[in-house]
Amino acid sequence: MQATDRTRLRTQAVRRVSIVTTASSDTPTKKILMMGGTRFIGVYLARLLVKAGHEVTLFTRGKTPVTQKIASETDQEYAEYSSKVKHIQGDRQDFDGMKSKIASAGFEIVYDINGREAVEVEPIIDAIPSLKQYIYCSSAGVYLKSDLLPHFEVDATDPKSRHKGKLDTEALLQSKGVPWTSIRPVYIYGPLNYNPVEEWFFHRLKAGRPIPIPNSGLQITQLGHVKDLADAFVRVLDNPTAFGQVYNISGAKYVTFAGIARACAKAGGFPTPELVHYNPKDFDFGKKKSFPLRDQHFFTSIEKAKNDLGWSPKYGLVDGLTDSYNLDFGLGTFRKAADFSTDDMILEKLGIKVAVPA
Repeated sequence: MQATDRTRLRTQAVRRVSIVTTASSDTPTKKILMMGGTRFIGVYLARLLVKAGHEVTLFTRGKTPVTQKIASETDQEYAEYSSKVKHIQGDRQDFDGMKSKIASAGFEIVYDINGREAVEVEPIIDAIPSLKQYIYCSSAGVYLKSDLLPHFEVDATDPKSRHKGKLDTEALLQSKGVPWTSIRPVYIYGPLNYNPVEEWFFHRLKAGRPIPIPNSGLQITQLGHVKDLADAFVRVLDNPTAFGQVYNISGAKYVTFAGIARACAKAGGFPTPELVHYNPKDFDFGKKKSFPLRDQHFFTSIEKAKNDLGWSPKYGLVDGLTDSYNLDFGLGTFRKAADFSTDDMILEKLGIKVAVPA
C-alpha cells in the first residue's frame, strides 16, 4: 500500500460522517447471550444491558459465582440485577455441548467477551443461524509495531501477535456474513481488573517502595476505564453504523510510564513516588515480568468510535484510577498478592536499599 493510500484511509477513518445511533432505552429489547461476564468487563456490561431492559444470559463454566455485589452498587441495584440476569453453565471448548445448550434459546445478539480463537466462535454462529449481531472483544495488541502512531483501525496487524486468534476471529466473522462488530481495547483498568495494571503500582505505593520503571519511563501508552469500555459495547448494539466495523476503545489522553506511577499515587493519596530506572537487558527475570506493560510506545486513535458512536470516555486518568482505588484496592481487595522479587533484583543491582517499615 502506498503512503498516500494509507494517509487517505486514515483520514477517512477519522472523518467518517455517519448517523449516530446508540443502544439505549430506545433500542428494542434483545435476547442476548454473553460469553463470559462474571470477572471484569462483562460485570459492568451485563449490568448496563439489563438496566436497559434486555434479557441477558451469561454462558460460563460456573467456577465464578454468576453474580456478586460490586462496591459501587446499592443492595437494591444488586437485587434487581441478580434477579434478572440468567445463566447457562457449560464449557465453550465443548462445542457440541455448547451448541446443544444455546441453539434453541432464541438468542438474537452475542457478546463474546472471552473468546480467544476463531475455532471457539464458529460453533456459536452455526448454532444461531438467525443471529442479528456478533459483538466481539478483540485487542489493540493485534497491531503491528510501528514508528507511526497512534494506531488507526486501518493500520497493519501483526500475524505473529500473541493475539493472532483475535485477528482470525475478526476474519471469520467477516467471512460468515453475519453482522458483527469488533472492539479493540488498549490497556483496560478499573475495579475488579484481573490484569495487574494499576494494581501493580498500588502494591508498591502501599508498601512505600521505589517503583522500577524500564529505561527512561517516557514510553507513551494509553489506559481506558472498564466502565467507558462497557459504554462503548452498549453503543454498538443493534447499531447499523457499527456493522462490519472495528473500533479502538481507550482513554482520551496518552500517558508515559512515569506518568502512570504518579497518577496512581494521586489516586490513592500516596506521596509522590520514587522512580527507579533500569535497563531490562541487564537482567534475567526468567518467566517473571518486571513491569506490567509492554516496553514500547503503544496507543491508538479513538476518533472513529467518537464519530460513529457518539461515544467518548467519561473518565480522565486520575479520576478513573481514583475510582479503581476507592472501589477495589483501597478496600483491601486485589487479584494478585504483591510480588517484589524482580524489584529486589533491580534495586540490589543498582545499590538501592529499601527501608523496611517498622
